Amino acid sequence: MTISAFNVHLEELRTVIEVALVGTLDHAGWPNSLKTSVEYSLMAGGKRLRPILVLLANEVCGGRQEDAIPAACAIEMIHTYSLIHDDLPSMDDDDFRRGRLTSHKVFGEALAILAGDSLLTLAFETIASAGTSSGSVSGQQIAEQMRILASAAGGSGMVGGQVLDLEAERGAFVNVENSGIHAENAGKHSCNAGATAVRKDVSFADFSSVPVVKSTSRSDSGENVSNQSAETRVVELSQIHRMKTGSLIAGALELGAATASANQENRKRLHCYGHCIGLAFQITDDLLDVTGDQSKLGKKPGRDADLGKLTYPGLLGIETSRAKAEQLVQEACEAVAVFGDRSRWLKELARFIVERDH
Repeated sequence: MTISAFNVHLEELRTVIEVALVGTLDHAGWPNSLKTSVEYSLMAGGKRLRPILVLLANEVCGGRQEDAIPAACAIEMIHTYSLIHDDLPSMDDDDFRRGRLTSHKVFGEALAILAGDSLLTLAFETIASAGTSSGSVSGQQIAEQMRILASAAGGSGMVGGQVLDLEAERGAFVNVENSGIHAENAGKHSCNAGATAVRKDVSFADFSSVPVVKSTSRSDSGENVSNQSAETRVVELSQIHRMKTGSLIAGALELGAATASANQENRKRLHCYGHCIGLAFQITDDLLDVTGDQSKLGKKPGRDADLGKLTYPGLLGIETSRAKAEQLVQEACEAVAVFGDRSRWLKELARFIVERDH
C-alpha cells in the first residue's frame, strides 16, 4: 500500500461525509440566519477525522457504510459545535478557525452560541432519524449510538475535559485522585490507552527544566497545587486531553463498531486505539502550536502560550513530546493488530496524525 492509496481512500470517505452533511442541512427547516451560520462552520472543510474514524471502524468490523453515515455526520456536528463554543471570548477567544474568521467574529456571539446549540441537538436527531431511512438499523442500535455519543461529548468526556483545561489555565490543576473519573464513567469499555507512553515520559523527561507554576489554588484535598511536581502535571495534562480530545475520538471508533454490531472485544480494541491516537493527536496539536505555520494551520500559532495553557512541549520539551506521540501510535497499532490486513487504514491514519503539518 502506498501513501497515495491512503490519501485517495481518505478523500473518498471525506466526499461521502461532505455529501451527507450537505443533505442533512438541506432538510433543516431553520431560520435563514441560523442555517447560514451553521453552514459557515460545519462546511468549512477540515480533516473530518472523527467521521472518517466512524466509517473506518465500521469497515474494519465488516459493517455497511450506509449504516454508519448518520453516526459519522452526528459526531462531526458535535465536534463543530465544540469548536464554535471553544472560540468564544469566554473560552479561548480565537479570531480564526480553519483559515477564516471564527463564527462569533462573523455572526456575533449570540448567533454563534445558538449555531453550536443547533448542531448539538441536530447530531442526536440525525442518529434518531437513521431508523427511518435504513431498515437494517434497529431501535436498540440507535439507542446505543446515542449513549456512546452522549457519553463521549458530555461531562465525563469532552465537556468535562474542557472544564479541567480552563481550570488548569487558572492554576487550579486537577487533583490526581480524580484522574479515574473518565475511566469509571467509561464502564466496561474503559482501557489504559497511553499509560505506557505516560510512564515512559515521566521516567526520562528532564523535569529540572520545567518551571514551577505559582498558584494559591488548592485541590479538593486541600493540597497547595503550587507544590505539585512536574510529573503530576504530566499525568494531569494527559487526563485533561484523554477527556477533552480523546473521548470524542475514541467515541468515533466505538460508534463505528456499534453500527457494525461488533462484539464487545472488538469495540474495546477500537476504543483503546481511539484513546491512543486521541492523545497523539493532541500532542501533535501542541507541537504545531509551537512549530507550525499559520498558512497551513488556519489559525494563529502560539495561542496556547498566550493563554497560559498546560501543553506537552511546555512540560516535556519538543523532542520528548514527539517521542511520546510515537509511542502512542505504536500502542494504537498494537490495539488493532488482531484485525490483520483490515486494520491497514487505521494504522496509516495513526501515522498521519503525528506526521501532519496542520
